[in-house]
Amino acid sequence: MRVFVALEIPDEVRRAIAGLIGRLQKTCRGARWVRPESIHVTLKFIGETPPEQVERIRELLTGVQSPAAVEINFRGTGFFPNANRPRVFWAGIEASPNLADLAAEIEGRLEKLGIARESREFKPHLTLARFNSPVGLSGLLAAVTTEGAVEFGRGSWREFHLYQSQLKPGGAVYTKLASFEFVKAAL
Repeated sequence: MRVFVALEIPDEVRRAIAGLIGRLQKTCRGARWVRPESIHVTLKFIGETPPEQVERIRELLTGVQSPAAVEINFRGTGFFPNANRPRVFWAGIEASPNLADLAAEIEGRLEKLGIARESREFKPHLTLARFNSPVGLSGLLAAVTTEGAVEFGRGSWREFHLYQSQLKPGGAVYTKLASFEFVKAAL
């Protein structure tokens, strides 16, 4: 089973992103656009995992804690690795420092199960499109410039989720397997 750990995004952010995708997708035929309903903030992509190990993952994630809620402002867009040879078009995330701490704690706990740490630095973002070819890229770059600085919304998080990802012809289908509150209520 293919699994990952992520934060859900607020409906207002999802609607704003859907609007942007609707305006931009006709400008770039070489992009594979993400369905807005499947967008999330990935904290850790685990990948193919034996079903018997998923229960152990749940147990390890139950103890993850942070002293405060994670605050996120979704704004701006960009490209990985860059706009000249993009592989990914993304929406930006400006987060409180404890988002990176949360991702690091998840990585550390899962490493105990032999799940490798990510080799790249944690750079939270929302993937909007992936590129197979540069066809239409100039049109997309012009449209992004016209859009200017985009604000999608903000939110506060106290829980994250373990998801199963099933790859289907129409795109991945995500099923929430478990939720984990990482900020405990004050007594």
